[in-house]
Amino acid sequence: MMKPAEPQRVLSVKDLNRYIRMKMDGDPRLSDVWIRGEISNFTHHSSGHMYFTLKDEGSRVKSIMFSAHNQKLPFIPKEGARVIARGNVTVYERDGQYQFYATHMQPDGIGSLYLAFEQLKKKLESEGLFSAERKRPIPSYPQTIGVITSPTGAAVRDIMITLRRRYPQAKVVLYPVLVQGKGAAASIVKGITVLNRLQEAELLIVGRGGGSLEELWAFNEEPVARAIYASGIPVISAVGHETDFTIADFTADLRAATPTAAAELAVPNQLELKERLREREKQLRQSLQQSLRRRREQLSSLQRSPALVHPRRYMLRHAERLDLLKVRLQGSLQGHTRYSRERLASLNQGLVRLNPKVQAEAGRRRKDDASDQLKQAMQFILRSKRQELLSRIRHLDALSPLKVMSRGYSLVYDEHESRLIKKTSEVQPGDLVQVKVSDGSLQCQIWGIKEEKEHVE
Repeated sequence: MMKPAEPQRVLSVKDLNRYIRMKMDGDPRLSDVWIRGEISNFTHHSSGHMYFTLKDEGSRVKSIMFSAHNQKLPFIPKEGARVIARGNVTVYERDGQYQFYATHMQPDGIGSLYLAFEQLKKKLESEGLFSAERKRPIPSYPQTIGVITSPTGAAVRDIMITLRRRYPQAKVVLYPVLVQGKGAAASIVKGITVLNRLQEAELLIVGRGGGSLEELWAFNEEPVARAIYASGIPVISAVGHETDFTIADFTADLRAATPTAAAELAVPNQLELKERLREREKQLRQSLQQSLRRRREQLSSLQRSPALVHPRRYMLRHAERLDLLKVRLQGSLQGHTRYSRERLASLNQGLVRLNPKVQAEAGRRRKDDASDQLKQAMQFILRSKRQELLSRIRHLDALSPLKVMSRGYSLVYDEHESRLIKKTSEVQPGDLVQVKVSDGSLQCQIWGIKEEKEHVE
């Protein structure tokens, strides 16, 4: 009897993609793989990550290089550049696509190396590493020279022979380094750093003999250029032949065409120095002889001078001039003394005038005079006003009704003293009136009215 078939497990798309990713991640060949190809669809994202496709004649693969890895690249990848990349292959679960994740990258071939050279050169030049203003002068007579190169190549031999021949008194400190291949750049950087830290050398020669672009590539590495730039000791670069130029040449304080030329630029030629010293000695002797000859002529001229031949006559002439100057001096002193005395007297008078006590006394006198004048003026005004007032009083007194009333006259008012009675027509018999006399008033009643005819003149 047949057994019933077991039900098949149904996977989700996510589970399937995860299963494939785990299979690929577990494959040792896919966890560390090198790929050669041409870059296409290149995008350098604002996050720093690089997204691109690696392709060849028959196929292509999507790739990505995170910013943590591409920051160390010695060149900037571009569209169409051929490269060799190292990394791992895995599946991007969300899209179900496998991708190549690059961790290292280098140009493929000489053309790409030249591209990397030009890109680094442009970058460092924009940062000012090649600026002529920052280059330090090479010491004219260095006592100790540091040589950073391979200890077995022809370059070190040429440098040593040239230094011993031209300037044997200079001490040479050789720091052996790798000059090509893996680790060469780090070795050169370490040599520059160590000799700077020891502070024994006054000048550094960094270089090697000729070779291909790949063999000279260590001197095109960015760390080497920055180490030369940061060196506190002047650096002469000596890389390759006359036609070879490296990034180290542009960064160094002085570029030499060959290692031999670097040694010649580093030290003077002792034969030329000796010849120069002999020439200077000759010039010094001639100068001393000319100076001695001039001094002798001056001494001979002084011996023939009248002051030495007839000193008494010379002294008498100067004594006469001394007497004349003495008279002038006395006259000048007397005039100056007289002027000073007059000036002093004038200043004393000025000081007396400006003495606070004198000024206070003068002010007090002026105040007293002004006070007297003010009193006199006030008395005069008071007398004038008093006389004017008396005159007005007499005038008012003459016009006063009381004055008239004292001679027997009186004034008649109505009952309420609100109206002055001037005519008989203004009252009626029986009206009450008030009669004002000089010493009081009388209350009266009208009993009768007698009118007088108007007198006509």
